[in-house]
Amino acid sequence: MDRDRNKTLLLELLKLNGNDRCADCGEPDPEWASYKLGIFICLMCSGIHRNLPQVSRVKSLRLDFWENDLIEFMKKHGNLCAKAKYEAKVPPYYYIPQSCDCLVLREQWIRAKYEREEFVATRVCQDPCSAGSHEGFLWKRGRESKQFKQRRFLLSAREGVMKYYTKEPKGPKAVISIDKLNVMFQAEKIQHAHGLQITYKTDGQTRNLFVYHESGKEIVDWFNAIRAARYHYLRTTFPALPENYIKEGYMEKTGPKQKETFKMRWFSLDSEERSLLYFKNPLDAFPQGQVFIGSRVEGYEVRAGLPQGISVKKRKSGITVVTPTRDFLFLCENDREQREWIDALNGVIAQPLSALHFHHRNKSCKLKFLMKLPPLADACQPV
Repeated sequence: MDRDRNKTLLLELLKLNGNDRCADCGEPDPEWASYKLGIFICLMCSGIHRNLPQVSRVKSLRLDFWENDLIEFMKKHGNLCAKAKYEAKVPPYYYIPQSCDCLVLREQWIRAKYEREEFVATRVCQDPCSAGSHEGFLWKRGRESKQFKQRRFLLSAREGVMKYYTKEPKGPKAVISIDKLNVMFQAEKIQHAHGLQITYKTDGQTRNLFVYHESGKEIVDWFNAIRAARYHYLRTTFPALPENYIKEGYMEKTGPKQKETFKMRWFSLDSEERSLLYFKNPLDAFPQGQVFIGSRVEGYEVRAGLPQGISVKKRKSGITVVTPTRDFLFLCENDREQREWIDALNGVIAQPLSALHFHHRNKSCKLKFLMKLPPLADACQPV
């Protein structure tokens, strides 16, 4: 009797706000829980928690027996409670992984939260400039030899550069400006679980560096240090704008005839300028274009799904943005992304236009300023 009753209670707790998604990666409908932390998690994250027995112990919600005292503990805690404690001071530049991200990112996020307690309220927040400074050795793939050799890398947010050395007395092999720097995880391409691709522009050409480190923590520290350096650069160069980006991420879009192939693009929704900017890559200096998002009284609307007659090969969640001049069609990777984009777009559409918005809509000068601001990189999307 207790077994059936407790299982029913657990499934009821799962319906509460915050518990219906994995506490660590946001995957919907979690079927596992940590009864030491009082959180509901997905199968993938439960595997990581199993390796942290000092701080977390996991059970299946449906397959394992739950004692009465554990049910009471889960009642008193839950995902929102844990988020308030363990994510109280997550720096704005720190990449929070999702379920689709690579294992090393998700594992280090979980370890940083619960094992090292890096983001609890009592922890002193690190200055982005100091956080954007890092030094150490990485295994780098040679451009001609194709072999990985250890090279010393130096990142300095204060200087605004990253350098790497092959032979110390000769000075750095390359000095890379932070505003030209992009970084993403590429485990499959590099064939290493901690593989990182660093991309930058030199002499008008794109240059890729492929690196890795044996330590998962160290490679994720490098990844977030570069993001911190980028964040410091954006805050220094554009001190007021980044907060206006209320939603960013990948979607696919088609052209004005709605017959063109859907292509993956990085989108940034700027609430102040009422602009949906789209980039080929997350850290591109300039957007490929923009969609002005007006108000509902002007005829702007966002709908779930695509118009009749539009067919796509893959089963993805569609969005239609209706404007007075044309409909814009987008595809999201999953239902969650679709809901988040619809909510964000509706939030802008619900706001009336100001005189400043009318002015900015018809002027390109502000767009040129915005085009100089690349958003922070996503973690694992290919260039």
